[in-house]
This record gives sequence, C-alpha cells and structure tokens, in this order.
Amino acid sequence: MSVTMSSTKTRAALRVSARVSGELLLVLVMTAVALWLLGRMWSVVWPLVVGLLLTTLTWPLTRLLRRRGWPPALAASTVTVLFLLVAGGAVALIAVPVASQSGELADGVVEGIQRLREWASGPPLNIGDDQITGAFDSATARVQDSVGSMVTTVVTGVSTVVNGVVTAVLAVFLMFFMLKDGPRFLPWLARQLPGRLATDVPTVAARGWDTLGEFVRSQAYVGLLDAVLIGLGLWIVGVPLVLPLAVLTFVSAFVPIVGALFAGFVAVLIALVSNGLTDALIVLAIIVVVQQLEGNVFQPMIQSRGLGLHAAVVLLAVTLGGSLAGIVGSLLAVPAAALIAVVWNYVREQLVEPGEEPEVQTSPSPVGTPS
Repeated sequence: MSVTMSSTKTRAALRVSARVSGELLLVLVMTAVALWLLGRMWSVVWPLVVGLLLTTLTWPLTRLLRRRGWPPALAASTVTVLFLLVAGGAVALIAVPVASQSGELADGVVEGIQRLREWASGPPLNIGDDQITGAFDSATARVQDSVGSMVTTVVTGVSTVVNGVVTAVLAVFLMFFMLKDGPRFLPWLARQLPGRLATDVPTVAARGWDTLGEFVRSQAYVGLLDAVLIGLGLWIVGVPLVLPLAVLTFVSAFVPIVGALFAGFVAVLIALVSNGLTDALIVLAIIVVVQQLEGNVFQPMIQSRGLGLHAAVVLLAVTLGGSLAGIVGSLLAVPAAALIAVVWNYVREQLVEPGEEPEVQTSPSPVGTPS
C-alpha cells in the first residue's frame, strides 16, 4: 500500500513539474518573440525611449509652469527651447575653450611626440631614428593597403552619426508632445481597456513613470558628483580646460562605461600634452579612483535608494545589459530592472490583498491625471 501511495505521489509530482516546466518554456518563448519584435521596431522604439527619458528630466519645470496657469502648449514649447539652449550651451562650453587653445594643445602634442622619440632612442630601448622611420613607413603602407576597409568604416561611422542625429531630432519632438499632451494619456488608456485592466494598467504605468524619473535624477546626481570630484582634482593638479572637462564628465555620465572612458581619456590626454607625463599619471589615478567609487559605491547606493533596488541588483543588471546589448543595454538595464520590479510589486500586492483597491495616482505627471 505504501509503495502505491509513493508511486502516486511521484506521478503527481512529475505532472506538476511538467506543467511548471511547460509554462516556463512558454514564458521564455513569448519573451524571445517580444525581444525579436522589439529589435525589428528598434528604429522607432529607441527615439521613443530617449524622448521618454528626456521628458522625465524636463517635466518638473513644465509642471511648475502649468500650475502657474501657463497653457500646456506654451509651457511645453518654453521648456523644449530652454532644453535646447542648455544642451547647445553645454556643447559650446566644451568646444569654444578647446578651440581657443587648440594651438597650444597641438604644440603640446608635437612636443610630447618628440619627447617620446627621445625617450625611445635612449636606454633601455635604444631605438634609432631609422627604426622609427621604418616603423612609420610600414604603418603607412598598411594604411594604404587597407584604404577600402577604412572607407567602409568611415561610411559606417557617417551612417551612425546620421542615425544619431535623426534619433535626437525625433526624441526632441516626442519630448515636446509628451510634455504637452502626456497628462491625457492615462485617462485615455483607461477608457480603452476593459474591466480590471482599466485600473491595473494605468496604475502600473504611473508607478513606472515615477521610477523613470528617479532613474534620470539619480544619473544626474552621479554625473554631478563625478564632475565635481574630477574637476577639483584637475584644478589642483593644474590641468587647463578644467570647466569643459567637468562639463564633459557630467554629460558622459549618462552613457555608461563608454562615456566614462571617453571623458577620462580626454582628460588624461590634455594633461599629458599640457603638463607632462607625471601630471597625466596623477590625473589618471584620480579618474580611476573616482570612477571606481562611482561604479561600486555611489551609483549603486543612489540608484538602489531611489529605485527601490538593492545595490547588487543594480550591478548585476548593468553587467547583464551590457553583455546582451552593449552600450544601449547598459544604459537601459537599470530602468528596465526597476520597471520589472514595479510590475512584480504590484502583482504581489494584488495576490496578497486581492480585495484592496489600487492606490490612485494623485500628483500630476505626463502619464498621470491632467494638471
């Protein structure tokens, strides 16, 4: 009798395991299909994502103007123009000082190359001028042999720049329309959905909007912290162009990994050609220390506190996003993980207390009630 009962329990357990495995397999297949569709529509989805992130950054000022009685179109137009002016001013703040000191920087580069040749010609390398000239001629021959691939690379780079410009223009237009008409979205969405979905989906969307706002603000805090610390270090060392480099560091903070590497490379290069090798190594050490503190301490702490995610989850999300989709995956990994957490928390609330009505979003936002 005990053997029969054990066999019955075994078959029941296997049936449950098979059912759960089938359901998990179905979820994985549907996730793969959704990701495939997302990739096919990426040319439209990416400007929409960028526009949404820009909207979270500019919405507080728009909300303030609308509360003071400004018409939605006028408030959205004013904020959009101010955003473009600030973005253009940041570019000018970087480009103008660099252009004004381009002659000094060019002289510094030439002097740095000459010092490098003198150092290479002495012990322990003892590389003569004829060897350096031969290496230069060999490099020139390789460049000439690979002209075709270089042209292809240049064309690809130009195409990437054009796509980036188109994405930026579309994102700015979408930001304007979100600032202008965003508060009408959730009421419209609630009217389109049947039954319980008319309450659940708008509530989750409102919470997701708040989460995206926290993400953008946390990135701004981290970028400001990087800019202040690195700018202070450059000022102490005596590196020129401190303010443009600080602005570049702040802007680059919104692009994970590559942004920090690019800003750090520019700072070290300017220190090398202007102050010499010793100061360049000091600047490199400052940047490495600040970037390590930012990546392993400040950013996980700030984002985990603002997004409701543990610091370890933030680190794992960035690592996974970068391995799956490169720079874009690193940029979107944290907000994607936070949105998944928002959905999961809401579902858990409904499962634990099914009779409780969801909390209604009261504060005005581009995806909330009209202001």
